Amino acid sequence: MKQKKPFRAVKADAPRAPSGLPDDKTLLEALQASREVDVGDLAKQFGLKGEDRRALRQRLKALADGGQLDKRGRKTFGAMGQLPDTGVVEVVEQDIDGELWARWGKPDALKQRSGSATQNEAVPLARLAPLKKSVQQTPPKLGDRLYVRFEKTADGWIAHLIKVLDQGAPKLVGVVRIGKREIRLESVNRKEKDSYILTGSNLDTLEDGDVVLAAPVGGTHRFGPKPARVLEVIGKEDSPKIASVMAIHSHGLPIGFQTSTEDEAKSAQAPDLGKRTDLRDLPFVTIDPVDAKDHDDAVYAHADDDAANPDGWVVWVAIADVAHYVTPGSSLDRDARDKGNSTYFPDRVEPMLPHVLSSGLCSLQESENRAALAVRMVFDREGRKISHKFVRGLMRSAAKLSYEQAQAAIDGTPDDKTGPILDSLLKPLWAAHACLTRGRQVRQPLQINSPERRVYLDKDGNVERIERRVSLDAMQLIEEMMIQANVSAAETLEKHKTPLIYRVHEAPSLEKINNLADFLATLGLPWAKGEPPRTPRFNQLLESQKEGPHAEIINEVVLRTQMQAHYSPENFGHFGLNLDHYAHFTSPIRRYADLVVHRALIRALKLGDDGLTDYEIKTLQDTAEHITATERRSMQAEREAIERYIASYLHDKVGATFQGRIVGVTRFGLFVKLTDTGADGIIPVSSLRDDYYVHDDVQHALIGERHGYRWRLGATIDVELMEAMPITGGLVFKVLSEPEVGEPGAPRPRLGLRNRPKSPNVRGKPTKKPGFRDEPKGAKPGVKNMKKKKKR
Repeated sequence: MKQKKPFRAVKADAPRAPSGLPDDKTLLEALQASREVDVGDLAKQFGLKGEDRRALRQRLKALADGGQLDKRGRKTFGAMGQLPDTGVVEVVEQDIDGELWARWGKPDALKQRSGSATQNEAVPLARLAPLKKSVQQTPPKLGDRLYVRFEKTADGWIAHLIKVLDQGAPKLVGVVRIGKREIRLESVNRKEKDSYILTGSNLDTLEDGDVVLAAPVGGTHRFGPKPARVLEVIGKEDSPKIASVMAIHSHGLPIGFQTSTEDEAKSAQAPDLGKRTDLRDLPFVTIDPVDAKDHDDAVYAHADDDAANPDGWVVWVAIADVAHYVTPGSSLDRDARDKGNSTYFPDRVEPMLPHVLSSGLCSLQESENRAALAVRMVFDREGRKISHKFVRGLMRSAAKLSYEQAQAAIDGTPDDKTGPILDSLLKPLWAAHACLTRGRQVRQPLQINSPERRVYLDKDGNVERIERRVSLDAMQLIEEMMIQANVSAAETLEKHKTPLIYRVHEAPSLEKINNLADFLATLGLPWAKGEPPRTPRFNQLLESQKEGPHAEIINEVVLRTQMQAHYSPENFGHFGLNLDHYAHFTSPIRRYADLVVHRALIRALKLGDDGLTDYEIKTLQDTAEHITATERRSMQAEREAIERYIASYLHDKVGATFQGRIVGVTRFGLFVKLTDTGADGIIPVSSLRDDYYVHDDVQHALIGERHGYRWRLGATIDVELMEAMPITGGLVFKVLSEPEVGEPGAPRPRLGLRNRPKSPNVRGKPTKKPGFRDEPKGAKPGVKNMKKKKKR
């Protein structure tokens, strides 16, 4: 074991306090020479015994309380700004070079140290040393807790990894329930099986109904509730807006920005024209949701005047030049990469960039000069893109419109704003969209119907209504023009051999295709298993069954057959859009992937000195994996928040009847989505009392063993709401409709209880009787034979 470093010798004539103790200055000098001091060792150094030794401990505690010493343990102290020989740290930061930085100390202790103003000075960060090749350790990452050895160098503190203690220290969100003998934590995650008892010294201020962020206490707990400690009180369970707060903390979403990030955003200046292309004469318009605060894309279209391209169209797409403000290695860049994307809740937005940029300089506001990266695309009469060109320019939006406002103008009811620009701007846009639509029909992207719902809140944060999103031509216009701009970005970077992050969506796996074919066979629909997956084949299937009785279930199963899109520095194509080259370019305000593509274009086309760096290219794989994870984290948080808001909205409607559709079939029940609100809930299999139901994964159905009744995926049913839980977002229903009657001669399920494989007994031999149903009521296996042996 490593020996403690000896203390520096103290002069014999060192001044002492009246009590016989050294004065404060002498104590601090002695402690400054050592990284960690034990009270007993220090007492021996000064020759103190008895009462003087106890007085020394009190003096050291007083110095620690005054912020002059750092209390390490019950009997150990250290100088401020010094770290011990070894200790437990948490990885809290990653710099632009990929270096990890760790902070020593327990979270509770950190809050108590010397005040927030000098906290960083009191507890310095230590750079994590690279792992040795001979050490077989999992590479640490942000959030991990490590046991390390500290080393002080001329460049600061270095932490050498000894052992990884916790991979991403777990956090949980729950509601405080105060009982007579204990304080319990009720998790807001309905998948959480464990219960917790709160421990620690900060429980006196807790109230019943507090929503808290907590951490399980380590150790082995074999029986009963597990202990947990409170990290932070984040709200009250009856607060109208608590649903979003719980989702944010449950998924560890980064909130807010560092002070340095806010300062950089506030000091940002809009660029002048300089070397930029002047686009201010082009009448761009922004078309967004009615409540949008950030406008990162603008469009403009006109007929192509090139005689070689009759009936062709020119489409301009201008995107906010976020790369001008968020430069590699800046604090803005670090926070943006950490968040990965903006996250949208019914009551708030957690933005990727500070408001002063996202809704200010980076937002293409009406009649304001704005820096932009724009692409000019030329299409022939059939909607095929025949050329494109990127420029870095200065533009000015001619009008800010909502989807509904633009659509109403095209449909014949323009208002004061859209009337003057209807013929000059809007009608050419719609004509260009009609041209692009012809190309889209030839390309045949996947046509899956997946309706979305939107939750509207009143001024107090309560759910006012839930409506289905209506798809407008204006939305499809913007979507198709953004898709073509994204394709152009990917093609340009490939042409210049510049690395980039692709948005990829791989074709369904062979296993998924075989499962789809097996399911379609149960409906009498052919699907060749050996045929490679193609979007026209899926579209043909969906179109042929559009008016049939199985349209909903086929749409649902085809959707489940698809892979999940993600980011990658390798190009696997985009199966859903049926495109070979695709990257995200059009939303750099809210997606870090788009910002990386902007920088890549700036580098490839030599549009400035703030393009993609060599280090960014080297770490593209890590960045792609990270932003894929942050995107999925945001999607889960958004979905959970909406589920809680909907459960709160339906809480006083228990007992009401609704129409819904079965969207999931499992062995433990049916998942149903309500038609009106889009609310998701479960029908427990135990509530289906007319038969014993078995899950058939080929038919995507629960099938009764005795009667062959079926509950199929996609079926429309009536349900009664039995329970609504706003804290977890859970809804429980009871089915009111009758099950589907199986066709005569249809195969019965083969995985029923009677036909399960025989289980071995304790000696490893198969039992003679296959299951408890074959035993007489109340009998115990083997008892009868034992009695016969005794008689003999």
